[in-house]
Amino acid sequence: MTGRNPDHPVKNLFVERWSPRAFDGSDMPEADLKTILEAARWSPSAFNIQPWRFVYARRGGAHWETLVNLLNPFNRDWAQHASALVYLFSDTEVDGKDGKPNRASGTHSFDAGAAWAHAALQATELGYHTHGMAGIVRDEIHEQLGVPERFKAEIAFAIGKRGDVAALPESLQERETPSGRKPLSEIAFAGSWG
Repeated sequence: MTGRNPDHPVKNLFVERWSPRAFDGSDMPEADLKTILEAARWSPSAFNIQPWRFVYARRGGAHWETLVNLLNPFNRDWAQHASALVYLFSDTEVDGKDGKPNRASGTHSFDAGAAWAHAALQATELGYHTHGMAGIVRDEIHEQLGVPERFKAEIAFAIGKRGDVAALPESLQERETPSGRKPLSEIAFAGSWG
């Protein structure tokens, strides 16, 4: 992939994963979506609390429009053409501990991020693309989806097969390409910062 050359050897899966916005709107078998969520389920978490929760819908399903309408307008315009939408939540309490806060160094969001990464990589392995979105209608999500307040809405992500770039607004067409990464030497330091 042009412009995406790792500094050190890694599996192609990591380099091939990127976040397009042009999706083709094709059907996704439920088994594929469940495989993607299964990969997320096996993510690491502090004290094995497993704080991630998912609310999902496949295109054409009974809850599709609800999930699409909980995206901000910018994301809604392109994400409505995905095959599936998933909302990711993290539990701010320890499950089964009568309201005990999840204070494992405040890692519930971090751990949910690991689940998102596993889902994105599994989707890539299956030939899909994902695009994570922070632009969600946070003040309506809990009520619309019946999510208890203790769960923090983290992100939504779209899953699907690549579509025609020409279907995107012109301003997004030029951005519809895999992005590069900063060199490892700029982000990883031996022994001390910098």
